[in-house]
Amino acid sequence: MKKVIYESLLAKKNKGQRSFAVLIDPDNVNASKLDELTALAVGAGVDYLLVGGSLVISNHLDEVVQHIRRNCSIPVILFPGTPSGVSRYADGLLYLSLISGRNPELLIGQHVISAPAVRKSGLEIISTGYMVIDGGAPTTVSYISNASPIPADKNEIALCTAMAGEMLGMKLIYMDAGSGARHPIREEMIACVASHIEIPLVVGGGIRDPEKAYLNCKAGANVIVVGNAIEKDASLIKEMADAVHSVAVI
Repeated sequence: MKKVIYESLLAKKNKGQRSFAVLIDPDNVNASKLDELTALAVGAGVDYLLVGGSLVISNHLDEVVQHIRRNCSIPVILFPGTPSGVSRYADGLLYLSLISGRNPELLIGQHVISAPAVRKSGLEIISTGYMVIDGGAPTTVSYISNASPIPADKNEIALCTAMAGEMLGMKLIYMDAGSGARHPIREEMIACVASHIEIPLVVGGGIRDPEKAYLNCKAGANVIVVGNAIEKDASLIKEMADAVHSVAVI
């Protein structure tokens, strides 16, 4: 099985380098918007492009991924909210298990259903422990998953959940405040989790400015993911990427 993307994530983590990923929702883009986003991403040195969302109601995922691939060589990683969010034209897929919730369907149930298609896709599969953190507002993922997020001030719950995910064999931990979060994840929680796991830590949700992206990296995030803020102002891509990449290598 391919491990190109994951090996690049590990190599950057080991060197103390931070990565910036732009999250693209297929429901919210057209050809001209994709042209704009990919051009800005290339110019800013974006490391990864994530494609997906909690609810993908359009039927042009393949077209979106192919359009991105024609425009640039930045790795395209699927961020699926359902088993239907798979495209063989991408480079990799975050195989998300919602370890912060107690809904068995999103822990393993949907994975059993999707496993044959995912294996057949030929994508690089990255098992990911997905943790939803309370961002101060109801989110699509919390509604769809029927699971409560981890309270924003409960660092010990986040820590133990991340450690359990790592010991269960997850390759990444993804802490997400959710699309449209009022409050991003606190640096204290990020630092607590990052200091106790050895696998890469991805952080997203509610990050609206370069300073917050920088502070999250300083706290220990290896990858910063931004989606909503860039949908509203694509010019932020350059500032966000510069902030993430400016974190000093330890």
